[in-house]
Amino acid sequence: MNCRPLRRLAGFLGLRRSIVGLLTMAVLVGMGERMAERFLPVYLMALGGGALSVGLLNGMDNLLSALYSFPGGYLSDRLGTKRALGLFNLLAIAGYAIVIAVPKWEAVIAGSALFLSWTAISLPATMDLVSRSLPRNKRTMGVSLHSLVRRVPMALGPVLGGLCIDRWGRVDGVRTAFIAAAAMAVLSTVAQQILIREEKVARKRAEKNPLRLWREMSPDLRNLLTSDILIRFCEQIPYAFMAIWCMEVIGTAGVGGAPVNATQFGLLTSVEMATAMLVYIPVAWLADRGGKKPFVLATFVFFTIFPLALWLSRSFWPLVAAFVVRGLKEFGEPTRKALIMDHAPEDRKAGMFGLYYLVRDVIVSIAAFAGALLWMISPAVNFIAASSFGLAGTVWFALRGRDSSPAPTRS
Repeated sequence: MNCRPLRRLAGFLGLRRSIVGLLTMAVLVGMGERMAERFLPVYLMALGGGALSVGLLNGMDNLLSALYSFPGGYLSDRLGTKRALGLFNLLAIAGYAIVIAVPKWEAVIAGSALFLSWTAISLPATMDLVSRSLPRNKRTMGVSLHSLVRRVPMALGPVLGGLCIDRWGRVDGVRTAFIAAAAMAVLSTVAQQILIREEKVARKRAEKNPLRLWREMSPDLRNLLTSDILIRFCEQIPYAFMAIWCMEVIGTAGVGGAPVNATQFGLLTSVEMATAMLVYIPVAWLADRGGKKPFVLATFVFFTIFPLALWLSRSFWPLVAAFVVRGLKEFGEPTRKALIMDHAPEDRKAGMFGLYYLVRDVIVSIAAFAGALLWMISPAVNFIAASSFGLAGTVWFALRGRDSSPAPTRS
């Protein structure tokens, strides 16, 4: 059997051994996350936690997603990516074990602190592994493939979790989903330790002081961070109100149009995800062969357009077009992550990536409150304000953002 086409495909996709280990981890841990975590609010209510416990869970998720990024980067720099990823998996398994063993809502909240933001704490190590495993002309492909593969459990996990609940009820069904999540996390840890290669690089002492690390951040990375913060304001200001606009506000007096039902809104989300998946690989190939800045800039443009497209859409098919635009916001998202790694110091990549996300997400958390205040004035004010932030971020990056040195292409 001629394996040359498979080898060429693996080379095109950057499928080295460590990357295969990373993708295996993304599927297994991601499937457990989506099967179990997605139904945590239902589980809390079934255990008698009430609406306040659900609010506490949501607030803790947002807070930990912001705060876990920097320690995730620090531990990756300190321990190495392979050991750090193994540690993060063990923490998630411990959290799952608490939830499985103690069916009380207080224990669920405590255990969830160990696994709730696994993606946030592991992302710096993930990006560091891609950066160290692949040459510069394959980094965007590696990040894009990781983003693409992560969407498989996003699509399948909730379906499997829902089947567990339908079969065994809200309490036993969710606990069963958590047992499956723990088992997949164990498999992921074993596969990860077998497939991911040990690092043979000299590392500086990891920097645990974010203020000192901030001083090492290059002007190019600070400019990207500034534009990204503005763009995330554009995304987050209308984020919580998309379903309300599509299902309740459209069709009311002064707005007009025909609102969509819950199934149709679910289809809009599917349109967004399918669009994103279609653009990942071709954009990664183009970005790795040339400069990254044009693709990041295009992403920022799509972020900026979406709130206005949503505001102008008053029925299902125009909303489909708007959610295609939202899917296209992923056009250069893996490229942006690869650009962060390019601008980060060679011996501080994970830590710098974690610091970047810490600063960005803590500041952007304000957008959720701002969005509610703007919505209370009117939906139009919310959407227009969001696009104004997007325009500011796009212009800033166009004028101040800088590309990394293009990698030499290989024939």
